[in-house]
Amino acid sequence: MVFSNLFFLYFFLFIFLLCYYAVPGIKSKNALLVVFSLIFYAWGEPVYVLLLIASTILNYISGLVISKFRDRVPSKAAFAMSLVINIGMLMVFKYSAFIITNINTWFSLDIHVPDISLPIGISFYTFQAMSYTIDCYWDTVKVQKNYFKFLMYVSLFPQLVAGPIVRYSDIENEISSRTISHADISTGITRITIGLAKKAIIANNLYTVVKSFFSNDISSVSVAGTWYAVTMYALYVYFDFSGYSDMAIGLGNLLGFHFNENFNYPFICKDVTEFWQRWHISLSTFFRDYLLYIPIFGKRRQTLNLFIVWFCTGLWHGASWNFVFWGLYFGIFIFIEQLIGKKRIKKIPLVIRHIYNKLVIIVGFGIFYFEDLGSLGNFFKNLIGLNNNALIDDHLRISITNNIFLIIAAIVASLPVSRLFRADNNSSPFRLCLIGTAKIAFTLTIFIISSILLVDATNNPFLYFRF
Repeated sequence: MVFSNLFFLYFFLFIFLLCYYAVPGIKSKNALLVVFSLIFYAWGEPVYVLLLIASTILNYISGLVISKFRDRVPSKAAFAMSLVINIGMLMVFKYSAFIITNINTWFSLDIHVPDISLPIGISFYTFQAMSYTIDCYWDTVKVQKNYFKFLMYVSLFPQLVAGPIVRYSDIENEISSRTISHADISTGITRITIGLAKKAIIANNLYTVVKSFFSNDISSVSVAGTWYAVTMYALYVYFDFSGYSDMAIGLGNLLGFHFNENFNYPFICKDVTEFWQRWHISLSTFFRDYLLYIPIFGKRRQTLNLFIVWFCTGLWHGASWNFVFWGLYFGIFIFIEQLIGKKRIKKIPLVIRHIYNKLVIIVGFGIFYFEDLGSLGNFFKNLIGLNNNALIDDHLRISITNNIFLIIAAIVASLPVSRLFRADNNSSPFRLCLIGTAKIAFTLTIFIISSILLVDATNNPFLYFRF
């Protein structure tokens, strides 16, 4: 089940919210959340819901043992076991076929490659469970002694299958005590609607543009067409993933949870480092906090740790070499920016900094798109015309003409223009009324448009469902 689905919006969510607001007390609401979250997950993965439950049991017991035997052998053993099993679970389901395929290629072997389907959301809920046991081991959170509360935390359906990665510390207090204000409901509805519009109105149409250029032999695409298509793809990934995050955060608001932001207008960044401070924030901060400062061979090795983080960031996105290259690609530019230093970078004219980082980011999304390394090589050649491809062609002209309003809308919506229409404490009653009315009308309009566009959408998954 996906958020951008009319069944979810008009039936599942509607029935759930009716029940959720009707039942009294936090215990009843938590129990209802567990039931509906497991139904939500089992809707598409009826077997793998058992894997999800097994993961919660493992990490719940590990947390109890870590807390009871603090700084003693059983605590360390439980912590090590939880890490090994969590990472091992990812290796088996997500990377086993990739590893065996590469072993067969490198050593000319014929080992059977297992055909294991990837459980939806395993990368997200595994990282959430791991963050809990690590924080328990570091004694930065209190151990959760109620299993069903822990199960609710891990299985919470707004962020279960595609994030953002919500750490236990983010909602530790709200698990046992939370309130739902009128402001939460208003904000939640607005965020859900905006996220849905990002997906249904902008992202889906951008991807149609991308496929028209990249679905066939890429070597025949013009130089300008290649740059245009990969730029549209970068915008597509942003609107697709940030749209899901908006909906997840909005759903959390409706339930009384306050998840951290996962995107903060990344394309206004002034350098590559800042881009990753604004893009997929929950993942980048996860690796920063749990991997960047870990001692290796007795002490922290800054450069080595940096590239380990970016290797893992790439590999987390998928079992394919292009994702590894993508992660290391950004790691190299961040390393270079660290060598230059923040003060020196700030002295570079802002226009040059924007041009530099946008070129790096856009090319990076090309690496992200092409899982086939042959196609990836042709992509790089296309960028500078080494495939004897034309500088510009009619396909590009027609695409820009037909999609000019979509392109303008995507560019404008990727910028923080909404801040211009926010009211503050000094706003007049007339301005407050005007902004409130406009907000309601805008929200209702884009929700109706999004719903209409989803009527014929038989398969409408978010990109990050496969990660």
